[in-house]
Formats: sequence, C-alpha cells, structure tokens
Amino acid sequence: MDVRTTETAIPVANGPARVTGAPSGAALTADLFVPAEPVGVVLFAHGSGSSRRSPRNVAVADTLNDRALATVLVDLLTPEEERVDERTAELRFDIDLLAGRLVGIVDWLAAEPALGRLPIGLFGASTGAAGALVAAAERPDLVRAVVSRGGRPDLAGAALSRVRAPSLLLVGGRDEQVLALNESALSTLDGVGELRVVPGATHLFEEPGTLEAVADHAGTWFTTHLR
Repeated sequence: MDVRTTETAIPVANGPARVTGAPSGAALTADLFVPAEPVGVVLFAHGSGSSRRSPRNVAVADTLNDRALATVLVDLLTPEEERVDERTAELRFDIDLLAGRLVGIVDWLAAEPALGRLPIGLFGASTGAAGALVAAAERPDLVRAVVSRGGRPDLAGAALSRVRAPSLLLVGGRDEQVLALNESALSTLDGVGELRVVPGATHLFEEPGTLEAVADHAGTWFTTHLR
C-alpha cells in the first residue's frame, strides 16, 4: 500500500495541546502514517517509559495502515519532560497530563484539513490506555472507538463511566493482575466495553503470534467502528 510518512511537531504550550506549565514553544513529536485513501485515523498513546517508536505499537500501526487507517504515533512528553521523567519516573504515571495531551491532539486532528474529515480512534497501551479512555470521555463527539492493549483502565477513575465510544480491552491470558483489573473496569464502562483475552500472552505480548492477534483484533475493531 502507498503510505506517506511524515514527522510532525504538534504545539503544546501555545497550540491546541496546551497544558499548564509546558514551556513556551514546546511541541510533541509525532509520526503520521497516511494511506492513499484512509477511512479513519488512530492516535496511539504509548505506555509508561515508552515512546512513539515502541516496536509493539509500530507493528500494530503497520497492520492498521494495511487496513486503510491513518495512524499517529506521538511522544506524549516533550524532550525536556522526558529528561525530568528519566530522573523521577513521575510524569509517565500522570494520567491527567497524558489525557490532556491526547485531548489536545484529538482537537488538532479534527482541525487538520487533511485529516479532520476522518473518524478518530484511540489505541492505548498500559498507562496510555487510561489516558486514552479519559480523552474519549472528554471528547465523546470526536472519539469513535478505543482499543486498550494490556491497559490500566482502572487508572481512568470516574471517567470510565462517561466513555461513550466502543472500547475493546485486550489482555494477555497470563497477565493475571492486569486481567483482573480489566475485568473489574469492564462493568464501569456502561455497556460500551468488550474484553478479549489473548491466550498464552503475558503483559508485553512477546510470545509468538500474540502481538499479531492484538493487531488483528484492533484492526477489526477500528474498521468496524470508524465508519
């Protein structure tokens, strides 16, 4: 498939992804993958301590591109914040900050001439899944579907009950603690959630065939709901 890849800077302090305390002129770095005739766009929210270059998210994005979905893989912290987080490990667990960034990027996507007409989905891993669910609750008119990979929906708190987008929770069968948290969160999603267990998978889906199963489930979910 003919895919155009663009590295893009999304403004933080003075743009749509504004967050209090961000340095003036700061931006988030994102990789945009746009198929020739996209039917939707999926924004990725990486997990704690990861980045937009997460090999697992890149692999899932490749599958989504093959299904005519544009993808946005973004670093949710600015370079300066990354340096701070390397020392403190605090920002990666700041769900309000992550969700605020995602809301800003969703608004940015909706305003982009080339992408604004496309329905938007969110794909979140680990703590990024909590941020994605909060963002979906904050933008019910824009976010049409959510997929969580080994996510922590429990960290979304009260926002879970406000999510209106169909939300797929993918968890490894051997990731017992996270599976229990997802089972508990499912009842709070008020009928819009679905839990699927990937047999034999641990938290990072490193076992043969398990990440491919995640990508296939996500691709089907997004192509079904981003219409």
